Amino acid sequence: MKPVIKMGQRNPSWSTRWPERISYGLSDAADNLVFQMMTTYLLFFYTDVYGLSPSAVAILFVVARIADVAESFIIGVMIDATHSRFGKSRPFFLWYAVPYVVFAILTFITPNFSYGGKLAWAYFTYLGLGFLYTAVNLPITSILPTMSQNSRELTLLGVIRQFFGSLVQIIVAVFTLPLVAFFGHGNQRAGFLGTIILFGVISLFLILNTFIHVRERFANPNIAHQPIKSVLAMMKRNQPWIVISVSILLYWLVTAIKNQTTIYYFKYVMGNENLVPYANSFTFTSLIGVLLIMRITETQSKKHTMISGIITAFIGQVVIAFGVYLKMIAVLFGGIFINSIGNGIVIGLVSIMIADTIRYGVSMGVQAEGILASTDDFGVNVGLGLGGLITAGLFHVSGYVANHTQNAATITMINVNYVWIPLVIYAVMFFVMRLYDERQILDQIDN
Repeated sequence: MKPVIKMGQRNPSWSTRWPERISYGLSDAADNLVFQMMTTYLLFFYTDVYGLSPSAVAILFVVARIADVAESFIIGVMIDATHSRFGKSRPFFLWYAVPYVVFAILTFITPNFSYGGKLAWAYFTYLGLGFLYTAVNLPITSILPTMSQNSRELTLLGVIRQFFGSLVQIIVAVFTLPLVAFFGHGNQRAGFLGTIILFGVISLFLILNTFIHVRERFANPNIAHQPIKSVLAMMKRNQPWIVISVSILLYWLVTAIKNQTTIYYFKYVMGNENLVPYANSFTFTSLIGVLLIMRITETQSKKHTMISGIITAFIGQVVIAFGVYLKMIAVLFGGIFINSIGNGIVIGLVSIMIADTIRYGVSMGVQAEGILASTDDFGVNVGLGLGGLITAGLFHVSGYVANHTQNAATITMINVNYVWIPLVIYAVMFFVMRLYDERQILDQIDN
């Protein structure tokens, strides 16, 4: 049996090799195949395909996000309480991969029930999918600081993860509607189902591949299973963790609002739903942002790299605003191009900076990678839920009617969602990240 290396023990050597790095990165690609279907198209699917009202969907999203708040913490506790020959995080890829894919497919099945039956089915499948998504996604973040103790290697692993995650995000955004058309032949119900089955099968293979190839190497059994009371006390003193947690929530809030509004903007404001894949194709520049992380962090701190990403995303959003109100599609696409570079930098750093806060927690005598990593899924779930609530709620208040010409109030609400709310959120993110005390972390984990 190989000896366990204590977390926090100085060890600058690199631990992973490329097959493991690629397999780790593909775990995020696997989850994003389904996740991006949810964030980008599920609201549209529920209102315009399945036939639920925006108000009913808004309530569903609220209920789901309340459940997800508890689920993120529960899965985190489950990870920290796990004793297995595979480690604490790694076995979750094996245990939950199949149920996750099954519920993803069930979510896009449209049974011929009464309206109440349809709503009940949506609650059952969507709530189940939310729990299982957390069960396969949270371990991606919690396992990272146990794979290596080399800071540059952790940055590389985080970049690889986000590169594949962003790549799949772009693939889903660009190819979902064409695949829906291909599988459905004019029937969007059949088209969405065929598309999610394809994505689900690929996702299952990639999640299991991650389980086979990744390893947990660095652990301290003396502090790896601390009582909740000790973990909570550490979290209160972990100021960088609190700041990055708030930033994650804000990022996913703005992402949800923009992604969910995109198809409505092009369908009802631009009058051309077929432009959605073209608009989404410009988000490929998020990959540029992700790849820039390794270069920028050679000379800049992770905090300042994150702030530069937020500023870039804000500038891109300003350009989007000009494109919307000047009705210039080229300017709009240019704004998406710039905005996506900034978003790539931001999201690429998230798991890396969480890993730093986990290692900082170890320096305080508590190894709780499961609970601390749950902030990532907590931010995702709450951000998406609030984003869906805001979008669906504003549409309902403005008098939105699916598949009809929209009134002036609804058009205004679409523009507010697509332009102004994201601008405000990016500004708030900037001021929040300025509170991040990176020196506080480095003084502890580098010693």
